[in-house]
Amino acid sequence: MTAPQLQGAPGAGPPRRGQGPCSPRPLAAVLLGVVLLFRMLVDLCQPMAAQAIGGGEVAGLGRHNFVAEAVRQANPAVVRIDTERSVRTMRLDGSLQDPLLRDALGDLPLQRRELGQGSGVVIDANGLVLTNAHVVDRVDRVEVTLTDGRQIEGDVVGSDSVTDLALVQLRQAEDLKPARLGDSSILAVGDWAIALGNPYGLDSTVTLGIISNLHRDITNLGFADKRLELIQTDAAINPGNSGGPLVNADGEVIGINTLVRSGPGAGLGFAIPINLATAVVEQLRVSGAVVHPYLGLQLVPLTARRAREHNRGPNALVQLPEHDGALVQQVLDHSPAQKAGLHRGDLVIAAGQREVRKPGQLLSVVEQAQLGKDLPLIVLRGSRELQMRIRPEAMPS
Repeated sequence: MTAPQLQGAPGAGPPRRGQGPCSPRPLAAVLLGVVLLFRMLVDLCQPMAAQAIGGGEVAGLGRHNFVAEAVRQANPAVVRIDTERSVRTMRLDGSLQDPLLRDALGDLPLQRRELGQGSGVVIDANGLVLTNAHVVDRVDRVEVTLTDGRQIEGDVVGSDSVTDLALVQLRQAEDLKPARLGDSSILAVGDWAIALGNPYGLDSTVTLGIISNLHRDITNLGFADKRLELIQTDAAINPGNSGGPLVNADGEVIGINTLVRSGPGAGLGFAIPINLATAVVEQLRVSGAVVHPYLGLQLVPLTARRAREHNRGPNALVQLPEHDGALVQQVLDHSPAQKAGLHRGDLVIAAGQREVRKPGQLLSVVEQAQLGKDLPLIVLRGSRELQMRIRPEAMPS
């Protein structure tokens, strides 16, 4: 049987692919028309784009971002703080190192001028500046430089070493632009964080990062005399940034930059939450000092895992509660804790309405407690759970 033969036009040879009733030539023509139309539209739009760029308005919008806007909002309130203080020294310098002169004059007390520098933020139109206590500690003179270049003398209104916060009052308060204060209680890990200040004397420096963590216990950073839960950020904070603001994406102050972890682990910055700072400011504004409730306890963190490891060890003379909490290392004599019956080895696991998993959480509850009013505690003593009440007193000076 012979296969059927394809028939083409006479004299045209074998028929070519695509010459049947479904030929794509009309489709190709349509596509060519679309391409030409698109090219015409592009050519028409190019002059308008060039004109807009020449005018600058659209170009500015293209380059703009939320960081620039936040800085524009917050930076006018950021100040540089230069300080001087007299320091007594017994060391003789220069020609007075000569043995004959030293024997004749003896160890005369000498004074030298020590210069310091930090940052701050204007928080009201009357010229009140919030900064760190360590920036203005025992200083004789304070000079504040605004972002517009004005230099104004200031006076330390009050200082609190426990929270490392201080207030400076400007002697002239004209045309100031106070910062907008945010709410540090609604911060979340991963939120944007922008640090402003004057590190190493480099005025109006801005660095960008995120909120790396919250409620960092400052005692774990080697500051046993402080009572703070800090905001951790990877926005660069350096010497001279102390006292400057940490702001959010809206340009609102959410913290006061206070310290940086240098050396191994560099890049870890810490700020005091603005909600705590606001509470401290009110006391400093009224009385120049802050009253802190205290219990009279020395605490160390304890985890359930660490307690289990201790209890199973060959040298475990005392069994620890296998629970996370604040372990009582020492009870001070005549303190509220001693009066309430707390003992060395007790584990505090709750205070007020808050669970306690580390010492900083207990200290935070105590900081907000009312003097003379009972504070309920849940304490583990060995295998027993105790309901206790303790009455905070004012921290001795």
